[in-house]
Amino acid sequence: MAEDTVNVRYMVDDVDRAVDFYTRHFGFTLRSNASPAFADVVRDHLRLLLSGPTSSAGRPMPDGGTPGPGGWNRIHFVVEDIEAETERLRAAGVRFRNDIVTGPGGKQILLEDPAGNPIELFQPANA
Repeated sequence: MAEDTVNVRYMVDDVDRAVDFYTRHFGFTLRSNASPAFADVVRDHLRLLLSGPTSSAGRPMPDGGTPGPGGWNRIHFVVEDIEAETERLRAAGVRFRNDIVTGPGGKQILLEDPAGNPIELFQPANA
């Protein structure tokens, strides 16, 4: 994948339906499919990570909030060492929504910008 690819995660209620929608209507190509939990599709320099309710990204937060479509879309930054990045940001006073979780594709954690918008750090399983 090109270094200038932008990764955007969308929470969806049906991964297969989302894959069909983006590939059929917007010219995306299926990159990987671990349905019903997850799939990703690519178009030019945009990669959409489509995460269903059973994905690691769909797990409830410590406060009981459950990620779902429409309210949990976030910027997705791929990092090489998620533990080091988390430690660096915590030391800087950045607020986190959860602890690092691990799924079939790698590790992830959510933090918030000053306005409360979610940002995801993600370390691929092969990193």
